[in-house]
Amino acid sequence: MSSRIYLSIDFGSTYTKLTAIDLDKEEIISTARATTTVKTNVLTGFNMAFEELTKSLKDKLKDYEIVKKVACSSAAGGLKIIAIGLVPELTTEAAKKAALSSGGRVVKTYAFRLSPEDMEEISSLDYDILLLTGGTNGGNREYILDNARTLAENNIKKPIIIAGNEEVKEEVEKIFKSHNIEYYSSENVMPVVNKINVLPVKEVIREVFMNNIIKAKGMESIQEIVGNIIMPTPTAVMMAAEVFSQDGNDTIVIDIGGATTDVHSIGAGLPKANNIQLKGMEEPYSKRTVEGDLGMRYSALALYEATSLNKIREYLGSKDSKINIRENFEFRHENPDFVSETEDDIIFDEMMAMLCTEIAIDRHVGTLESIFSPMGTLFVQSGKDLTDVKYVIGTGGIINNSRDPKKILDLCLYDENNPLDLKPKYPKFLVDKTYIMSAMGLLASDYPDIAYRIMKKYLVEI
Repeated sequence: MSSRIYLSIDFGSTYTKLTAIDLDKEEIISTARATTTVKTNVLTGFNMAFEELTKSLKDKLKDYEIVKKVACSSAAGGLKIIAIGLVPELTTEAAKKAALSSGGRVVKTYAFRLSPEDMEEISSLDYDILLLTGGTNGGNREYILDNARTLAENNIKKPIIIAGNEEVKEEVEKIFKSHNIEYYSSENVMPVVNKINVLPVKEVIREVFMNNIIKAKGMESIQEIVGNIIMPTPTAVMMAAEVFSQDGNDTIVIDIGGATTDVHSIGAGLPKANNIQLKGMEEPYSKRTVEGDLGMRYSALALYEATSLNKIREYLGSKDSKINIRENFEFRHENPDFVSETEDDIIFDEMMAMLCTEIAIDRHVGTLESIFSPMGTLFVQSGKDLTDVKYVIGTGGIINNSRDPKKILDLCLYDENNPLDLKPKYPKFLVDKTYIMSAMGLLASDYPDIAYRIMKKYLVEI
């Protein structure tokens, strides 16, 4: 009987990664990778990896059929989004959360009316989608209308997604139609104050990504061979985390890369006690944050500036006196392809990963603030309470290849010295040793149960 193979393809910024999954045995049969050749022709890198994978499959299987090929991509910088809203703390922030949860990277946010200076800046920015929001349903009308007119009159060439006050949606659409602006409509990202509505916007962003972004990246040539690129890579990782967190197993995924550290959390994160009030905007159930100043190579200098020398020395331990700290950060920033091989370099990289984990989690989780009142001490919660998270999954080269990944992931844990930071207390740590998270997100779009069982089998508990 022929083995049914599901092929997942991830066109990453550095590598094109292929994963062959046997649907009947629910096993990963083979993997292959090659450098992503986005500057020339992405098919070159894909074909190299595919040739290697095919050879491996023939060695392992008597007979097989690739029943489906599905791809995601973060090549050429991934999906870059500009978010425009009304008030910075409300609709602008809601637009930003929606963009991040959709697998995009927010390159700039704007609030209130767009000025001539804003439009000049937008015209100079490298972005893929513009997300236009503003006003709750039945709320402010004038700002989103004014901003729509400004964008139309400036002849914006990139697709615009309308996700604001639904009472003026038709008027905004008419403005864009009259100027031949490419637009897509979604539900309001914030229909009422402090209530975020992410899912409809995520679906529209995904649609625009499929229709437009691949063409813009010069990747049309791959569609006949691999089919559609159905989502950005971070969305695939998010889908894998969502599938893994079924049955109430709230999950965090920490992904440390050369340029950014991404944190995904799946769970409501609502207050756990009656004396805790939720402050500000409700968080998305599936939340993603991207820290552009926390990375192992491209963002190494920014990481150096985001921390303190005391922390660096603490995490370096006894090696501190032998290492020129600033020089090492600069070297990694200037040499993003550098691979650590000596003991000192490996220890330095692990210290950097510890910093990335600690700072990224601090920024992602919610916090409590105590308020004294005649009724006693009350607490106000901002963000998500992640103290009861069941699993923390570490992925990315530094975690996957670490001799002691627990030392890195321990930095995400609740600290009794800082009890108001709502970090995980007793999670199980899992490591994505075989780089399967994006592949499982792709698989989950067709076979969520198989993706779940494969993750339970292949993610390594430490």
